[in-house]
Amino acid sequence: MSELRFDGRVAVITGAGHGLGRSHALSLAERGAKVVVNDLGGALDGTGASTGPAADVVELINKNGGEAVANTDNVATPEGAKAIVRTAIDAFGRLDVVVNNAGILRDKSFGKMSVEEFDQVLAVHVRGSFLVSHAAFPYLKEQGYGRIVNTSSPAGLFGNFGQANYSTAKMGLVGLTKTLGIEGARAGIKANAIAPIAWTRMTEALLPAEFEAKFTAERVSTLVTFLAHEACEASGEVFSVGAGRIARVFVAEGPGWRQDDHTVEDIRDNWQAIMAEQPYLTPTTLGQQATASMKAML
Repeated sequence: MSELRFDGRVAVITGAGHGLGRSHALSLAERGAKVVVNDLGGALDGTGASTGPAADVVELINKNGGEAVANTDNVATPEGAKAIVRTAIDAFGRLDVVVNNAGILRDKSFGKMSVEEFDQVLAVHVRGSFLVSHAAFPYLKEQGYGRIVNTSSPAGLFGNFGQANYSTAKMGLVGLTKTLGIEGARAGIKANAIAPIAWTRMTEALLPAEFEAKFTAERVSTLVTFLAHEACEASGEVFSVGAGRIARVFVAEGPGWRQDDHTVEDIRDNWQAIMAEQPYLTPTTLGQQATASMKAML
């Protein structure tokens, strides 16, 4: 089988100065993509800024024979997102791939979390992914081709103590990904999301030390690289990835229970049927879910 290459393709990768983003940038560049390495250069909580991280990754890519340019704009502002995309157009003349990876942490238990800490995390993860994708969308649509990869998390899919802000943001990205998959279909734009587990500076305080050797960023970037390639036909999907394992994560609906004019007590008495998981449905759009509900009424 031939190697999957990105010759002639241009990718924007946000949060690419460290960890997963850095690994994604190196992987795509190694396979021929021209890369915009975006990173604000701040701390884990989003404070501060530095040109160093993005510049270091660009230097490494260019040293290895690839092509890359650095960008330090803020994904969470419309001006910053537009500037990131403009960097790709100005430097390389086109844009084919967007990998939304930028993120921050402001972990606290729910009762102690401030409104500002909640908003700041959503601003980078959700608003940032929306803004960069929105700035890129006209270019992708005009050329009839594009790949968008968003970064969700098991914390968003399944919840995690002390991360109400982060979990909310990461599940929000699932909805964004599914809608982008639907709206981008006619223009040849595929959008998917990953829910990674990897040892990075964001997770080293959360994961056991023995995870470091197996849960490497490189074992996540292989999936991101495939999702960013034209060979990938999947769209609107979410994939769990870590330590060499990749699995589709899907939203399912159980068979349910139905009774016209039911009472509160009827719900109590049929709770087991309501909670049943088999046989389940996996609608991929709101329309499919509504149709399935209508059929159940007949």
